[in-house]
Amino acid sequence: MENAFQDRHAVGVEDFVLLDDYKSREAFSDNLKKRFQEDLIYTYIRDVLISVNPYKQLPIYDAGHMERYRGQNFYELPPHVFAIADTAYRAVVQEYRDECILISGESGSGKTEASKKILQYIAQTSKRAGNVEEVKEKLLACNPLFEAFGNATTIRNDNSSRFGKYMDIEVGVEGFPIGGHVLDYLLERTRVVHQASGERNFHIFYQILQAEPAMLLKLKLTGKWKDYVYLSQGIMKNSKTSHEEGLEKKWKEEFRAVLSALDAVNFTDEERNDLFSSVAAIMHLGNVQFADNGDTVKLQSNNEASVAASLVGCSADDLIQSLTHRGVHARQDKVLAHLNKEQAVTSRDSLAKAIYAKTFEWLVKRVNAALASRETSRSAVIGLLDIYGFEVFEHNGFEQYCINYCNEKLQQLFIELTLRSEQEEYVVENIPWEPVEYFDNQTICTLIEAKPYGLIPLLDDECLRPGKATDMTYLEKIRERHPNHPHLVIRRDQRQFMIRHYAGDVIYNVDGFLDKNGELLHRDQRELLVRCNNMILKNAFTDQEATSLKRSTSTATQFKQSLAQLMVILKNKDPLYIRCIRPNDVKAARVFSDSVVGHQVKYLGLMENLRVRRAGYAYRRSYEPFLRRYKSLSPTTWPTYKGSAREGVVVLMKHLAIPHDEYAMGKTKVFVRLPRTIFSIEDAFQKRKHELATKIIALWKGRRQRIIYEGIRQNIIMAQAQVRGFLATLEAERRRKAVKTIRDFIRGFIQRHAELSDVNRKFWIQTRINFLQRLARDPSLPKSVRDKSWPKPPLSMAETSELLRKVHLKNRVLKYCKNCSAERKAAMEEKIRAEDLFKGKKASYPSSVPQMFLAVRVSPDPLSGSRLLNFEQTIRQPTEKTVYVTDCAKFDRRGFKQRDRTIALTTKNLYFLEPYKDTFVKKKVYRLQDVERMTVSSNKDGVVIVSVLDSEQSGKPAMKEDWVFHVASVIEFVVKFVGLVGNSHVLEIIPNGKRSLTANGSNGTFVEFGVGQTEAILPVKKVLQVVAAG
Repeated sequence: MENAFQDRHAVGVEDFVLLDDYKSREAFSDNLKKRFQEDLIYTYIRDVLISVNPYKQLPIYDAGHMERYRGQNFYELPPHVFAIADTAYRAVVQEYRDECILISGESGSGKTEASKKILQYIAQTSKRAGNVEEVKEKLLACNPLFEAFGNATTIRNDNSSRFGKYMDIEVGVEGFPIGGHVLDYLLERTRVVHQASGERNFHIFYQILQAEPAMLLKLKLTGKWKDYVYLSQGIMKNSKTSHEEGLEKKWKEEFRAVLSALDAVNFTDEERNDLFSSVAAIMHLGNVQFADNGDTVKLQSNNEASVAASLVGCSADDLIQSLTHRGVHARQDKVLAHLNKEQAVTSRDSLAKAIYAKTFEWLVKRVNAALASRETSRSAVIGLLDIYGFEVFEHNGFEQYCINYCNEKLQQLFIELTLRSEQEEYVVENIPWEPVEYFDNQTICTLIEAKPYGLIPLLDDECLRPGKATDMTYLEKIRERHPNHPHLVIRRDQRQFMIRHYAGDVIYNVDGFLDKNGELLHRDQRELLVRCNNMILKNAFTDQEATSLKRSTSTATQFKQSLAQLMVILKNKDPLYIRCIRPNDVKAARVFSDSVVGHQVKYLGLMENLRVRRAGYAYRRSYEPFLRRYKSLSPTTWPTYKGSAREGVVVLMKHLAIPHDEYAMGKTKVFVRLPRTIFSIEDAFQKRKHELATKIIALWKGRRQRIIYEGIRQNIIMAQAQVRGFLATLEAERRRKAVKTIRDFIRGFIQRHAELSDVNRKFWIQTRINFLQRLARDPSLPKSVRDKSWPKPPLSMAETSELLRKVHLKNRVLKYCKNCSAERKAAMEEKIRAEDLFKGKKASYPSSVPQMFLAVRVSPDPLSGSRLLNFEQTIRQPTEKTVYVTDCAKFDRRGFKQRDRTIALTTKNLYFLEPYKDTFVKKKVYRLQDVERMTVSSNKDGVVIVSVLDSEQSGKPAMKEDWVFHVASVIEFVVKFVGLVGNSHVLEIIPNGKRSLTANGSNGTFVEFGVGQTEAILPVKKVLQVVAAG
């Protein structure tokens, strides 16, 4: 606990006893609020646990948390329900002492969840103690069973317990549960037939509607809760809840849990059928409607009554008669009296409430039979009391009256046991006991329960009194018997009386007190239940009870007797308390309403509890842990004290100058009167802790660094020695290998030209490697396809080098082909054609190889462009395409006069053009197929003789014509022409000598080809001499 002292300003104190302003309810609520906002929902008042419902799941209930609290001192860890459970469990296991845990609070404050967590903790903690899983399973199965049949949805709580429950968990000598027993108190039977607005009936009625279709058919249920009157009074039938599907899914899961729980407690099929038949019969009974029939009453329909009768196993006529008539017994005679509509409704509701109450009573007995221990060895018990807290509503009736009476008795017991435990501790520790002033509520308990004029005995008398007894006559009798009681105020005009309870004033409306207190079945209905086939209801009454005319014990008296028995049980056990608080009215997480919490703080008597606890000393601690924690605050006790722990605490208190009247020394504990005293000690400790931490850290760092340094130094020395030795070994090995390598290399070099052997193998290999590496890095390798150069290889690599050269050449060719465009490819094909036509046949061919052929080879005359455009637009036919244009010189066949001409070659025709200014004049046009031959010499000259078949003269037969031209690129012109006509035979290459020319069909002139010193074309009479350079 001391570990949380330093955080008290942020999250409050963990124990209200340490609250400075412990008399202020605002300070009390503010401490709760601080902790609630930090999800710290648990706080102590010494050994009383205050629990605030968080309305959300918190990660503090897993197996890890259970193990953390297992076997720990109560104040060693933060407040938790597991601390309460562990304290009770250890007391039972280690001391064989009976314990009980009293859980109380308003509806919606988390009582049921607290009892679940305690059961889970006991089951988890004892799991290593023995093989008793069946007993644990039965204990845990009680929760879904009793929640289904005893809990309901209210305005404040979706899972509100509508009955009080006391459960004994029997623990064997080996520390594991061996059995249990359950007692129930004041089941809210009225809820079966009526629910307030916004509330629902008991969970089981809705859960059973989510059963399997076969079961619903057997019970004759529709599966829709809105079809049943008893289930839809608080929630209107026509209301549309947005979470209806979610509710039905939840009910279905809960019903599965109920079925599993029934299996766990070994219910037979017959018992299960009778149990669910009773529940279904109530639902059908609620749908029975009555109609006036004169002075009598009749059923609007017998269907629902017949179904209900079949489910409980009785005659439908007998059931209908018990609802519409009442037997009047006079000695041996019985007369049936007709009921009116109001009486019939009351009779129906009374029967439904009785069936449910008897079913619930049987369920408790049946569970007890399943939980009964079969062990004969010594055992102790842990009691769990989950009971309603003090209730104050706008309208308080008979139920609140009984509940608040119960809380008066519990408060009386609580004060008695609290003061007794305080006094016993002071006596044991030899601390003077200071009497504590507190409000003794015995006078209120006497007012309610004492005979003959207590409020309960007066109520019983009024219920039994002959004549017309009413709620007002009961109120009048109270006023007569207690006219001046200090804790009772009568308001006759408002039909109310007020009791000044220990927790505050409560006004009760007397309406319905007599009916609810005497809520009994008439004899006909008791006899009906005894005769039915449903074993649960058949055994609800003995034959004597069923036929007896004597009235049974009233509800209030039964409750008073049960409370008396409960007080005896609790007084024989050591109690632990859990007070549950609801933080708001809207069931929302992280919402803390000061008014709602303040109201509960008052009515739970928490301030009274705190005042009693603070009447003595606020803090107490054993000497050993106290000295162990705070010994650093005195130089005498630090770091160790050689004397006893008690002496050390005395020295410590003197050093801290704590006044003697603020603490006391017991036999085993030191007692501190005021919280501010222990807080000042704790603050001094926190300050001192930082100082010590600084010194410890400094010393630790210095020592640690020295150790690290020495370790590093030794490691370096060792590493250096190892590294030096390792490096020397490596160096020797390196030199040995180097010598061997050099020796082998020299031997291999000497025999490098010999056959391959072990002696020169490495040299060969290294030579090859070097050559390949040099080849890979050689920048002078051929880049062009025509470059045939290649590095000279060593002898051992000659064959490999040749293979690599070929691969390299193929690679260059492949790369060249991939990078070659369509135009380039066509040009290369022309070059190949030129090779086929002229290589080795004409002397000027080698000089034409390096130059690529062009499509236009005309002089760079400024007018050339215009002329070409003129040719394309006016001379060339649209259906043909120009392939080649070149300038040339034409020689007349008579006199051989030279004239400038231009030859244009298209896809269809051969044009002879004469340049004229910026245009061409068409001189001759021949179709390509009319060109019979092109004759060139084998010399270097550029003269070509074009032989054509002239068909332009109409009416005359075609005649052969020879035209002589000098074309600078004669090879280019001929290749272009041959490519178009596709016939290489059109070309004729002649050696030196004469060639006759034909003009107009006759021969008369010649062209003579020859070789001389210089190139020349000379006309000599009828011969054109063409001399090529030799």
